[in-house]
Amino acid sequence: MNLLIKSATIIDPHSPFHHQTADILIEKGMISRIGPGIETDAEVLEADGCFVSPGFFDLNCNVGEPGLETKEDLYTGTKAAAAGGFTGIALMPNTIPPVHSKAEIEYIVNRSKKNLVDVYPLGAISHKREGKDLAEMYDMYLSGAKAFTDGNRPVQDAGLMERALLYAQGFDALVFSYPEDTAIAGKAKVNEGEISTLLGMKGIPSLAEELMIARDLYLAEYTGSKIHFSTISTTRSVELVREAKRKGLEVTCDVAVYHLLLTDEALMGFDSLYKVKPPLRTQDDVDALLAGLKGGTIDAVVTQHTPHEVEFKNVEFEVAEFGIIGLQTAFSLAVQAGLQPELIVQKLAISPREILGVDIPTVAEGKEANLVVFDPEAHWDYSKNNNRSKSYNSPFIGHNLKGKVLLTINNNQLYKSH
Repeated sequence: MNLLIKSATIIDPHSPFHHQTADILIEKGMISRIGPGIETDAEVLEADGCFVSPGFFDLNCNVGEPGLETKEDLYTGTKAAAAGGFTGIALMPNTIPPVHSKAEIEYIVNRSKKNLVDVYPLGAISHKREGKDLAEMYDMYLSGAKAFTDGNRPVQDAGLMERALLYAQGFDALVFSYPEDTAIAGKAKVNEGEISTLLGMKGIPSLAEELMIARDLYLAEYTGSKIHFSTISTTRSVELVREAKRKGLEVTCDVAVYHLLLTDEALMGFDSLYKVKPPLRTQDDVDALLAGLKGGTIDAVVTQHTPHEVEFKNVEFEVAEFGIIGLQTAFSLAVQAGLQPELIVQKLAISPREILGVDIPTVAEGKEANLVVFDPEAHWDYSKNNNRSKSYNSPFIGHNLKGKVLLTINNNQLYKSH
């Protein structure tokens, strides 16, 4: 694969060409030359006004394989990822069977080889994700698991979480916490507040998330372990993490991209496509999340890509499943939320890899081409025809979105948008 990217602005803090506008020549999957006015007979992509950065990386992606392939399989999931500018994804263990032993880790690693998108399976903390006994964490780590999480099931047992943090410390692995106290959240479906009152629905209070963050911060401090919080969503959560960082704890966190844009007012029409967990919060929470992202408290932005068949979403709000697909729209939503290209690259490409401890690609001569070309000003129509996921549960299908991924390159393979 030979390609010349013309007149693109490079955003890569690790590159000697950071902030420079230049041509980039890619030959056989390698960046052979970067500079002005490169002449070649390779295919040319005119990228004036566009940006080039390391490929995006998603820390929170759900693919149904193994067991739930009707929602999404590795083939369609990685197609959607490439279309969204992602060259790496970390897979949650929310499958049947769960990814709770080396057999499932090795299955995913082997199934996803030689793909444009690098796939990193995350192992479950507990056996069967039941929150009772530790899973085979060290075996999974040796087979390729980069971190451990029970996915969309919070670990309710404080003793189990303490043991997981201590055990992972022995081989320098990372534990993800999905912060929700289920005793407080109950079976509610939306954020507790004015909107839940108007809708006549029981709400999930912010306290359910914040109590669990406080608990796990105490446990991390007690054990001297590092911890990562998935998809924080409230003002107080941001404050708790900020204070923990100030104290010197090894804590990181991420936010789902739609929580930077949408509020619980989107639920006024009872549209189950907006039913997510953590639930959409208030404008005050959105403002706090954006401030936390820009101030460095929130380390990464994730898609929380959660595919579902139509029969799980096109039903009454109360019984619909939580989650939306998000790989193809993540960049556009980040642009719409007001994030500048530099911040998007830091939170979608650099920091997620730092958190997971995987190699960070560099836009430099002699390096393998692992990059994305994007135009934050271009518009595109997201439709069922150009949706690459196997599922369609996105409230943004049928919308014209600002911020377009033009090209994704990795492992000598290329995705080009139309």
